[in-house]
Amino acid sequence: MVADLEAAMTFAVVLPSLLVAHQVVDHWGQSSHQAGNKGRAGWVGRWNCAKHVATYTVVTALAVGLVWTVLGLSITVGGFVAGQIVSAVTHYWADRRTTLARLAELLGRGDFYRLGAPRAGRDDNPSLGTGAYVLDQSWHWAWLFAAALTTALV
Repeated sequence: MVADLEAAMTFAVVLPSLLVAHQVVDHWGQSSHQAGNKGRAGWVGRWNCAKHVATYTVVTALAVGLVWTVLGLSITVGGFVAGQIVSAVTHYWADRRTTLARLAELLGRGDFYRLGAPRAGRDDNPSLGTGAYVLDQSWHWAWLFAAALTTALV
């Protein structure tokens, strides 16, 4: 029972740490160039997405490492690494954009994904208030949950 309580406490601390780090680095730590190009086809898109995810992973690792050290959490090195891998791989996958757009279409959420997106030939004002952005962020949060659970249990 003590091990289960330690895992639960680790999960309860790691999840908000990942969520806070995610919000900060996904919005403040990503350059405008990376944000505008990470979804492009070919190596330009892959390279910009990889740079963003590398920075993202450094920040999430620092956040988890900080709470691990300061609070004396029972995290193994394997759990730490596995949690960061879950976070990084799923973040890269979604941030390539076409992958998440295809998933939204497959699940019948394509209209929601396109909600608020600028329309071709129109003078639409692009904003963060799009369906694509909401689905992107909810995808990341779901996988941060999985990353925190992985960190606590491995």
